[in-house]
Amino acid sequence: MLGIDLGKNSCSLAGLDATGAVVIRRKMTREAVVAFAASLPSCVIAMEACCGAHFLGRAFAGQGHEVRLMSPEYVQPYVKAQKTDDRDAEAIAEAATRPTMRFVTLKSEAQLDLQVLHRARERLVLARTALINQLRAILLERGIIFPKGRIALMRRLDEVGLEGLAVSDRTRALVSDLRDECAVLDRRIKAYDEEFAALARNDPQARRLSSIPGVGVINATALLAAVGDGSAFARGRDLASWLGLTPRQHSTGGKTKMLGISKRGNRYLRKQLIHGARAAMPHLAAKPTRMGAWLREMLSRSHPNVVVVALAAKLARIVWALLRHERSFDQGAVLPA
Repeated sequence: MLGIDLGKNSCSLAGLDATGAVVIRRKMTREAVVAFAASLPSCVIAMEACCGAHFLGRAFAGQGHEVRLMSPEYVQPYVKAQKTDDRDAEAIAEAATRPTMRFVTLKSEAQLDLQVLHRARERLVLARTALINQLRAILLERGIIFPKGRIALMRRLDEVGLEGLAVSDRTRALVSDLRDECAVLDRRIKAYDEEFAALARNDPQARRLSSIPGVGVINATALLAAVGDGSAFARGRDLASWLGLTPRQHSTGGKTKMLGISKRGNRYLRKQLIHGARAAMPHLAAKPTRMGAWLREMLSRSHPNVVVVALAAKLARIVWALLRHERSFDQGAVLPA
């Protein structure tokens, strides 16, 4: 077992033998680590799932080694005494030997490329939202109240026209600049959306996931980039838990009380699934289907926000089932009961 504590320029190594005793302690550059691993017989190489781990993991896997990536929070309990790079490497190796340890699936270069595209798109969406909020605030300070929402605001701004705004010439020019910036961001975001749509059309798994109500192309490609074939999760419930969508529980006096969701795991995926569930819920709840009956029963006794999260968790479990069993979405869930 070889544990590697990754650094930007240098890495610390700790090698364990079959009894768990430390037999190697070294510090090397990243390039030297790859060369050193190539000289070793096939073994297990463990690392924390951090920046650069997937690239090195693919290099080690190509050399015939078994790669185990772990979340840093699962390694922390195995660090002894004061934290140092050598002790971190030893803790990584020891944590990887535990039979109940949860490992991160090694991502391919295609998955990482897809993940980068989603992060770039999200950055543009946040920038556009900031511009829209600034535009509304500038007009509100001058007594001009525009509706919420990007589409409604831009439509109203086009109806009124820049000349119809009771503001100074300089402010009018600023509003025009902000509107033009938003238009540029709209075009860039649309280009990413079209690229995701093209990727989904050519990928069988993405097509299957896109057919799920509330998932769509954006969520399907984001899920594939993050979880691959879903093999890292034993059950769909584990995937929902990883996304922080399952409720926490508290037991007292023999009674179990359901609390809020944990909000752990991948924040971007959780947000996207909740947005998708919120958009699909009114349509699904209005249909005489099995899922519609479930939603209506939930809405009769719970707040709509609670039901949205429950639907997002159900979507996550459906996603896992389709990925692991390579099946298409069962349209019976959205057909009349």
